[in-house]
Amino acid sequence: MSFVADLRVVLQGRDFRRLFGTRLVSQFSDGIFQFAVTGFAFFSPENQTTALEVAAGLAVLLLPYSVLGPFVGVFIDRWSRRQILMIAPFIRGLLLFVTAALVATDAPDPAFYAAALGVLGVNRFFLAALGASLPHVVPADRLMAANAVTPTSGTVVTFIGAGVGFLLRDIFGGSDFGVALLMVVSGVVFGLSALVARTMGRRLLGPSDDPERPQAREALRNVVVGLADGAKHLVRHRRAASTLGALAAHRFLYGMCTALGIILYRYYFTDGDPDAALRGIGLVVAASGFGYFMAVIITPYATERFTIERWVPIALASAGVLTAALVLPFQEWGLPVAGFVLGVAGQSVKICADTAVQRDVEDIYLGRAFSIYDMLFNGMYVLAAAVAAAILPADGKSYLAVVIISVGYPVAALAYRAVTSSSRAQVV
Repeated sequence: MSFVADLRVVLQGRDFRRLFGTRLVSQFSDGIFQFAVTGFAFFSPENQTTALEVAAGLAVLLLPYSVLGPFVGVFIDRWSRRQILMIAPFIRGLLLFVTAALVATDAPDPAFYAAALGVLGVNRFFLAALGASLPHVVPADRLMAANAVTPTSGTVVTFIGAGVGFLLRDIFGGSDFGVALLMVVSGVVFGLSALVARTMGRRLLGPSDDPERPQAREALRNVVVGLADGAKHLVRHRRAASTLGALAAHRFLYGMCTALGIILYRYYFTDGDPDAALRGIGLVVAASGFGYFMAVIITPYATERFTIERWVPIALASAGVLTAALVLPFQEWGLPVAGFVLGVAGQSVKICADTAVQRDVEDIYLGRAFSIYDMLFNGMYVLAAAVAAAILPADGKSYLAVVIISVGYPVAALAYRAVTSSSRAQVV
């Protein structure tokens, strides 16, 4: 089915439209916030950003709340997901105002990162609840279509939000006060998503009742055991587990690409001009966003023609080959094109992973499954940035990093193919 056809089909459901609207508003706000944080942390004229600082910044912003993922799963599997979607935006908005105040008053960096960590932690809780809620508003046979137009559309809207943030930066200015205003705007917009979520019924989005499920307090005491149970449940569903592994491999390699691109633009392509570097990275982000959108159109056709088990390795292998061709010359034009290619490939794999997890994992495990998903999604990205920090030179020009990325994608494709082929053989 085409993107338009998929969208037309899933939008026929009133409850889906409301959940979809909640996602779009929230992720538009998130795009503004992400642009503000990226510009402040990595492209501030006062900072001489290094690969190590990029890795440290990503670790501070992403890794800690990924580690908290199991605790998120406990509550998503117990609390009304509709209530989570209503309350989280107000908490995030409050934290955004605090973060804006810290930036405007030139507070120490640790205070800024702590507040930003809180904002992103609440946001991940919110997105995990959205992911676990989707099967409650669309039929099982429309999950692929829904996954092609919801998380992906949300990501595209995030890119649009980042573009709006770029335009607002020209209006507000690139000073600390301008960054603070961007965060305030993001907080106000995110609060609107709660008004959309409020139109849905309290019990509509689950979780399903389970009389044998332990109380939340007991579950928190046994959170490691619960996470292990979720992992065992995933392993028993080989297609979901292997597709999640493919996504984790992509995130690692994409994390290396991110660190490489930031340092190349910061120094190699622009001679240390932070404004020129931000414009260059902005072009790469825009190209990646277009690639994400194209994945929405391509993936439903591709999975219908090839199946998920064949399309995932095709996307991964293509990403590796094309990245080598585009980035190894170290010409500035190659990075936006590579961003587009990785946007298509990465989002294609993500759509397949979302669908495999939602279709194969039982509802009472969905919260924990998506917590593991989040841990891998962010943890692999941060790990890659740390590896990049160890191998990237000061100006970012590293043939070794490009070779690792270019070879890593086909290797991940072969590993995925081997696991899924073995799984089918066992079934036969």
